[in-house]
Amino acid sequence: MPEPLIPWGNPLLPLRTANLHGRPPMPPLLGSAMLCALATGLMLLPVAVPVRAEAARPTSEAADQAPLAESEQEPVTLSGDVITAEGQSSEGHPLPPAIASAPAVVESRTAQQIRDTVNLMTPAAALKYFPSIEVRERYVGDRNGIIATRTTGTVSSAQSLLYADDLLLSNLLGNSYSFPPRWGLVSPSEISRVDVMYGPFSALYPGNSMGGVVTLETRTPTKPEFHASITGSLEDSHLYGTGEHYGSGNISLAGGDRRGPFSIWTSFNHLDAQGHPMSFSTAALSSKAAGASATAVSGAYQDTDQNGRQRLVFGAYAIDHSIQDQGKIKLGWDINPDITATYTLGLWSDQSRTDVDSYLKNSATGQTFYNGSVNIGGHAYTVSGLNPGETDELHILNALSLDSHTHGPFDWHVAYSNYRFINEVSRSASNYGQSQAGSRQVQDGTGWQTGELRGIWRPEPLFDQDHEITFGYHIDDYLLKQSTYQEDDWRSGSSGQKSAQSGGETRTQALYLQDVWSLAEKWTLTLGGRLEHWQAFDGFNYNNKTTPSLAKYPNQHRIDFSPKAALTFDVTDALQTRFSFGRAVRYPTVTELYQQVTSGNQLVQNNPNLKPEDVLSYDWTTQYSWRQYLLRLSLFQENRRDALFSQTDTTVSPNLTQIENIGRARIRGIETALDAHDVIIEGLDLSGSITYADSTVQKDSQVPAAEGRNFPRIPRWRSRVTVTYHQNERLTYSLGYRYSSGAYSTLLNTDRNHDTYGGISHYSVFDAKASYRIGQHFTASAGVDNLGNQKYFVSPHPYSQRTAFVGLNYDY
Repeated sequence: MPEPLIPWGNPLLPLRTANLHGRPPMPPLLGSAMLCALATGLMLLPVAVPVRAEAARPTSEAADQAPLAESEQEPVTLSGDVITAEGQSSEGHPLPPAIASAPAVVESRTAQQIRDTVNLMTPAAALKYFPSIEVRERYVGDRNGIIATRTTGTVSSAQSLLYADDLLLSNLLGNSYSFPPRWGLVSPSEISRVDVMYGPFSALYPGNSMGGVVTLETRTPTKPEFHASITGSLEDSHLYGTGEHYGSGNISLAGGDRRGPFSIWTSFNHLDAQGHPMSFSTAALSSKAAGASATAVSGAYQDTDQNGRQRLVFGAYAIDHSIQDQGKIKLGWDINPDITATYTLGLWSDQSRTDVDSYLKNSATGQTFYNGSVNIGGHAYTVSGLNPGETDELHILNALSLDSHTHGPFDWHVAYSNYRFINEVSRSASNYGQSQAGSRQVQDGTGWQTGELRGIWRPEPLFDQDHEITFGYHIDDYLLKQSTYQEDDWRSGSSGQKSAQSGGETRTQALYLQDVWSLAEKWTLTLGGRLEHWQAFDGFNYNNKTTPSLAKYPNQHRIDFSPKAALTFDVTDALQTRFSFGRAVRYPTVTELYQQVTSGNQLVQNNPNLKPEDVLSYDWTTQYSWRQYLLRLSLFQENRRDALFSQTDTTVSPNLTQIENIGRARIRGIETALDAHDVIIEGLDLSGSITYADSTVQKDSQVPAAEGRNFPRIPRWRSRVTVTYHQNERLTYSLGYRYSSGAYSTLLNTDRNHDTYGGISHYSVFDAKASYRIGQHFTASAGVDNLGNQKYFVSPHPYSQRTAFVGLNYDY
């Protein structure tokens, strides 16, 4: 048996502190497997490998650190990150307690690892190479970056959670592409570490953790420091009749200091981003004769849609140009050596315009045609959707927390946060090219607030068995305020008639308990539970085109208990295995219940009678570590009852499109991860993963024909690989690889033509980056994403084509 690198007790409880057993903290379960699978020849038994206890490679940050005094504890270095026995990162931050004690797979990356491998302009890109993770960031500056995990899809925004430290950034007002996490509240330069916990196995998180939990750990200064970066990108995009170079630029400034018991951290981030077209106006090939009033046009493109039908493409729209600014200040006060208060104030603003690019020309006048009835080759078509829009947003975050960190018998945590839309106005034309009329949608006052009371008790050992008991109370409240007005001038109108209004509120209160119990030297049992009380109230919907125009919905509430359990066995110091179980109840969001929207020419109705999603999740993970390698294999299964999905009810006439409950669905698969250092030659690091997932709709009374088909938006295969070579302490090269098989976006799996606009493509994409440290403080970088210029899509939108990046960082 190869000798393990570090006798770290129980690495399946990732990054736990040494308080239970007096051992060093466990390493993160890092990356992956495709190359490992190839090496072993086992198609479904990929391998994962982690981290090596070695001195961190010199970096510009490490070069500035003073040597430790003899009285200070020498840290253990893991994958270039330093984790002390107090469970702190190399930046001196305590690891998130809920992540540190989680009985689940946890993958982690440090800021330096991310900087070495990722062409980084937005915080969402930091997750690019995590196993099974895909962020739906379709272009630089995309605000709709939904997190997809091994069991959730690319528009399921309420089925995973994003935190910055302990601040919730997930927008749980809805569960679709329209409710992405608020990535803009974190700048890339302030990220010190990213942790991803897979599955709902911790009692400390709500049912929205069914897919996983992402935590962006941000910097807290211990001495004067300053960081500045400037990054530019240029995308060469060509699709149908639109071919342009789309440039984006980012300036990020951050800095802070600690003086005695006080610390301050400030950051500013400015992003000017130009995206390629997100959508295209299309229509199925027509055989209907055009009427005399239809305008004769030319210039349309013909191809095959995702369902295998011939169609015409009339033009591109949603060509987004956004200017986003973020400013944040974080104040810390060590009230005494064991208690710290932190206040965070963040502002994020966005001004964006979405343009259109019509391919159609009036055959008689040569003028560009945008919307209306047309004659193409003698056949009748209706062109719609080629409407520009504008958005003006200003959001504010306030948060206050108090923490004790004695690492003794008892610690506690108190936190409150409030996220509010100060200004949220979206405008769009209704019939561009024919009139100036349009709509104005206002969501001022919409937002959410959360509160947390948590205690951690570490009693004296009983019968030589250690316990770490975490218990607490959680409350969150989500408020929707949305009004839509019809304006004569879509750009400047402000006194138009109210055409629709939606509103309502949801609130969840929870009590939770979790005990990490050391049964014996090689056995650890984690038991937990979460009791939740959910309410939905004050829901209403107004539409001036319906009778009655105003609908008010009865208040409702539910109480659910979600048990959690995990058993870990250290087979040897090098080999560990753990079985985890968890129930998660994901309650309907306020917009799923109450918001009514129009999708194209079809009304998508709200559904105030939705049941919550009820999930039973299982994970069996085994990992083996030797020398500078870590290999992980995870078998997972998720059984869903009443899964929430937007579908068309074919049992009623006329058909009704709304969010409905799917009776039963099952997602199961295997995930492998490998992390290796100094592979073949010194300085060559390898990280990779392969995930196989089989998803099946088992029962659906609304659409019985969907039974037995694949659950939408979950690809069967995914892989992520990075190869990084540190030629010396100044020069680093990295090559990344991302793969996914195609997936379906419909319950009936009719969209089998995946690799076209409207489908969910397979993709096989290579990225590259090189970084060079100039002197002590400057680092220059250059890279390319999508080297092969592959065109791939995420129903229906295209991802970025070949994009070049250049950057310059200053770190003091």
